[in-house]
Amino acid sequence: MLILAGFGNPEAKYEKNRHNVGFMAMDAIARKWSTGPWRARFQGLACEGQVSTAGGAVKLLLLKPKTYYNESGRAVGEAMKFFKLTPADVIVFHDEIDLAPGRFRMKSGGGAAGNNGIRSVTSQIGDTFRRGRIGVGHPGDKSMVMPYVLGDFHKIEHQWLDPMLDAITDALPFAAAGDDERYQAEVLRLAPAPKADPRRKTED
Repeated sequence: MLILAGFGNPEAKYEKNRHNVGFMAMDAIARKWSTGPWRARFQGLACEGQVSTAGGAVKLLLLKPKTYYNESGRAVGEAMKFFKLTPADVIVFHDEIDLAPGRFRMKSGGGAAGNNGIRSVTSQIGDTFRRGRIGVGHPGDKSMVMPYVLGDFHKIEHQWLDPMLDAITDALPFAAAGDDERYQAEVLRLAPAPKADPRRKTED
């Protein structure tokens, strides 16, 4: 089994925020792979399904923590322990301001880089889980980061957001098979985006 957990905040007022792109990814995956209904589990909303890979079907648990973004680790840790899985069986999808809009990076392990959701998961299960980093861009000024990520995606941003969410969903069999490098490459092939952030000159 593979746990896919998206970061976000549960109240309706946050639904379209950049900070909720992890929830958006979970919703897109649930639609594409015909999972069961969402229901309250593991301090969040969860649903189960499966994805077909070259090696056979892989069971999925999709999870949207209701603990708020900065405490996401509580839900992730509870689900991982319930199914007796390891951190390598967990992929967390979250917004990444240090990637240009529409860029996507897979990463295993490492620090939190100021992301309190990642810090929370690390405190519960260690730091060796997998991360699907969804680039939302940087506002250009450090003091503007919080209102930026808690702001809604603008209509024009859906020109790259919607294709990227589709690509994250369509390429999922590679992640389910454990090939994160191929998964990242396929997402970027299906939804190409410029490496440069128009408000920032560097990319991690």
